[in-house]
Amino acid sequence: MNDRTMKAVLFDRFGGPEVLYVGRVPRPEPAPGEVLVRVRALSVNGGEMAFRAGRTRLLTGRKFPQRMGQDFTGEVVALGTGTTGVAVGDRVWGVAGRLPGFGSAAEYLTVPPQRLGRVPDDLDLVAAAALPATATTAVTALRDKAALRPGERLLVRGAAGGVGSAAVQLGRAYGAQVTALARAANLDFVRTLGAHHAIDHRTVTPAELGPFDVIVDTAGTDLRTFRRLLKPGGRMVALAFDMTRPIASLGSLAASAVHGPGRVHFFSGDPVRAHFDDLARHVTEGKLEPVVDTVFPLEETAAAHRALEAGGVRGKYVVRVD
Repeated sequence: MNDRTMKAVLFDRFGGPEVLYVGRVPRPEPAPGEVLVRVRALSVNGGEMAFRAGRTRLLTGRKFPQRMGQDFTGEVVALGTGTTGVAVGDRVWGVAGRLPGFGSAAEYLTVPPQRLGRVPDDLDLVAAAALPATATTAVTALRDKAALRPGERLLVRGAAGGVGSAAVQLGRAYGAQVTALARAANLDFVRTLGAHHAIDHRTVTPAELGPFDVIVDTAGTDLRTFRRLLKPGGRMVALAFDMTRPIASLGSLAASAVHGPGRVHFFSGDPVRAHFDDLARHVTEGKLEPVVDTVFPLEETAAAHRALEAGGVRGKYVVRVD
């Protein structure tokens, strides 16, 4: 096989998981100031479902084939001219970048060194892939956006998923009283993550939940309803929008931010080295562990997408790149 090419997950049209396939593309070479990473694993993220289905085509365009994969773990195998702060052989994790920067579902990837961090020595690279995108988002949401304080009441909506499972662990570590909303089958699971209260979201109405100081929402629906649960001075961090109604949902988020300054925060994670340094420190201090539901080989990325769309994930679906 030509060693100037590599395997990558591609799709030639928008659609369901069945459009994904593993093909061969040119192997990248690091430009000046870039790093070449041999990818070992990546996770499957919710935003990629909308990307693959074409719901974000105004951002990604219609030129095919398009690539898949957002975050990654791996080893540095080559440095571009003038690259500093990282060395060949380093075990790293990172995020490929904002849309249309997908492409980590491949054997190799080039990224700027500021988008990388070093993985703790005792953390397996496949398990570690559950953390780069989701856990840096959870840290930013709780610590930087919401300024969560010890003793405050925290509600995590979608607590069993990737960001949610990290937010539950971190909320407990930060000293909050954590209430987790999840499916009935996942209630014991979120308790093991540190939730003080675990509630089946289908058996209660929001009004029954009581007031909260901080709400972390990973569902993206009914945001106005949940916003009413905030105490005076409370903060809501919205980390998702309704993928079935992207324009209306984004409009609702924008309106909430305008009419509730200081109370509703929405952001799209774009982590850099400082975020990954924070992530490694949280892992090393025992505040955070990767939560992996299932590991799929690269050739079964479509199956991982089907599983995520079916719902019920505990933590993250991870794709291993052999």
